[in-house]
Amino acid sequence: MSRWLFEPGLFANQSVRTALLVGAVVAVVSAVVGIFTVLRGQSFAGHALTDVATAGGAGAFLAGVAPLAGFIGGGVVGAGAMDVIGVERVKGRDIATGVVLGAATGLAALFLYLSTTHSSATGTTQSILFGSIFTVQSSTLPEAAVLSAVVLLTLAAIGRPLLLSSVSAELASARGVHLRTVGLTFMVVLAVSVGLSAIVIGSILSTALLIGPPASSLKLVRRFGAGVALAIGLGLVATVLGIVLAYDSYYWSSAHRALPVSFFVVVVVVAEFVLSSSIHKWRRARVPAAVHSVVADHPEGWH
Repeated sequence: MSRWLFEPGLFANQSVRTALLVGAVVAVVSAVVGIFTVLRGQSFAGHALTDVATAGGAGAFLAGVAPLAGFIGGGVVGAGAMDVIGVERVKGRDIATGVVLGAATGLAALFLYLSTTHSSATGTTQSILFGSIFTVQSSTLPEAAVLSAVVLLTLAAIGRPLLLSSVSAELASARGVHLRTVGLTFMVVLAVSVGLSAIVIGSILSTALLIGPPASSLKLVRRFGAGVALAIGLGLVATVLGIVLAYDSYYWSSAHRALPVSFFVVVVVVAEFVLSSSIHKWRRARVPAAVHSVVADHPEGWH
């Protein structure tokens, strides 16, 4: 491989190999869940769950529990709270999300404060907020794989009614879809996905991986299956490239200070979205021009 991208020892490093495997698993799950999140217009809810995950991760650290358990546990509790308040109803989504977001932010601030003042461990806040995938233990991979499999199997089970309710809640209800059950199930799945992505790029940035690649893919393709496939591809590129660049950044200066993985992942995600938006605008600009050309060449057919 080219030296300019892959520094020596990259793939021989156990921490990097674990990061790549965990990151790939999380990228796939985030892309699939993210497609439904974008289609359902629940990006704000996903953002709120990141703050709930932050509170859960910080609380888990205080209790001496693995951060992944806190991220997911907090997210699930937040998802349930939003459903109780009224997240399944369109008019109540913003209210429910705002209430949970405010409560979660307050708890996160409290737990992070207690973590920094009552513990001698350093870097806790950085790890929870922005991730530290190079410190993820290899034992985390089976846990992440099992949780990812549960998420994907759940989506497969509710996929059709979920997609129908995402496109038209009224039509789904008329066809006998239990909107509340489907909505709550998806919120729990979303919470687990946010918790998983938190171990890659941190809880506060996890929506970047959840929303960015799916939003980019939906600007480029119209078919649902193609959109999912492209979102997975974009998510994998962002995650893998982010990990590689973070590893390489250690050698970019004599100080040997690696930049965070989360920074590079988010940069790639933003670059993908900007590029896809540019392509989308270029395509839309071409359509009127093409129609005008046809009319000019065959004016008799447009009377």
